Amino acid sequence: MLLTATGHAQVAPAGAGPESARPAAPVGWSVTVGVAPVLSPAWQGSRDMTLSLFPDLRVNYGDILFASVPDGIGWNAINEGGWRAGPLAKIRFGRDENDGGSPFLIAGGSDALVGMGNVTAAGEVGGFVEKTFGPRREWRVRGEVRQGFGGHQGLVADASVSYRMRVGRSSVSFGPRATAASADFMQTYFGVDAGQSLRTGLVPYRVGGGLLSYGIGGAVVRPLDRRNVLTLFTSFERLGGAPAQSSLIRDRGQRNQFTLGLGYGFRFGL
Repeated sequence: MLLTATGHAQVAPAGAGPESARPAAPVGWSVTVGVAPVLSPAWQGSRDMTLSLFPDLRVNYGDILFASVPDGIGWNAINEGGWRAGPLAKIRFGRDENDGGSPFLIAGGSDALVGMGNVTAAGEVGGFVEKTFGPRREWRVRGEVRQGFGGHQGLVADASVSYRMRVGRSSVSFGPRATAASADFMQTYFGVDAGQSLRTGLVPYRVGGGLLSYGIGGAVVRPLDRRNVLTLFTSFERLGGAPAQSSLIRDRGQRNQFTLGLGYGFRFGL
């Protein structure tokens, strides 16, 4: 589970790495179940690290429909010539002021959000487009745009480039990524209003839209046999200038964010 999944006010990262690193889905329905311990910041921008145990459930219908926590629910409405595009829906876990908010937390936590109030879970609906190319289609460029509802009302846009190669039986992928967000999103997670300032002592901060984060991520996928697979995944991201200037981040958080996880999955057909 990836990019940035993880119970820290991002779309949850989970058991497998980027989509480009996974083996092609078989014809018909297939289901993958697994689990992934993930070491990550307690919330996006946190300096406190937590350990969460994420369940991993994936359902695919051939190369047409897909559903999982990290990739969301989507349809490859266009799927030819290395192009894929279609509608997409994702969930973003909420943020709890008492411990950071991961619903799968097993160790660690953060009290830096006390007084900031809770942020409920949010749905995000939009679309994606990606292109694979190269002699073995080892390169992938992908973009997503999603509108939030519920916990935040903002617009979120993701862009990534990844390169995949084989190392023995393993598949290795890595590349840069960046996320931009509207002012509504930024204010929800990084703004400090008058009430929050009074409760926390933080300087009020009104943040506009712009670059949310940028960084690099990678994954190593190691099949154990035809049905079992292990995935080691990691990412390093840095908050953009606007969120990094928030008094919440300057006084209680940090700009650099690191995630490390190991996932196990078992796949079977229906």
